[in-house]
Amino acid sequence: MLHLSFRAVLILFAGLWLAAGCSESERPAEPAQAPAAPVVAPAPTAAGDAVAAQAEAEKIFSERCVTCHGASGGGDGPASAGLVPKPRNFQDHAWQQTVSDEYIEQIVQYGGAAVGKSPAMPANPDLMSKPAVVAALRTHVRALAK
Repeated sequence: MLHLSFRAVLILFAGLWLAAGCSESERPAEPAQAPAAPVVAPAPTAAGDAVAAQAEAEKIFSERCVTCHGASGGGDGPASAGLVPKPRNFQDHAWQQTVSDEYIEQIVQYGGAAVGKSPAMPANPDLMSKPAVVAALRTHVRALAK
């Protein structure tokens, strides 16, 4: 005599039922699968943002500032010969001690005329939405003091 467990009987019955061609509406519903989780790129890190801002600041300095202020910030760039007053010498410790970080950042963004200095120092309105880049430019200017 054949002895089948209750579970075996259920499996056998389900197999026969499906083999008999039951319609989809008669078949038991399959368990729903959870949708796959979306792939999310990792958020940029603060360190990564700072590195990117520093790289952009160095590029901006070499493209915009070196012309007048010089590569080493001595106020001796190729265009400085024709400028009156001469461009600021960022290497000057005395000047560095008399100006605030906010002052340097304001000149970078709004130009010399905005702070009562030479209007030959142009504004950089494209940097107004990039405070990290402006801060990196200020840090670069500060680092030029010898």
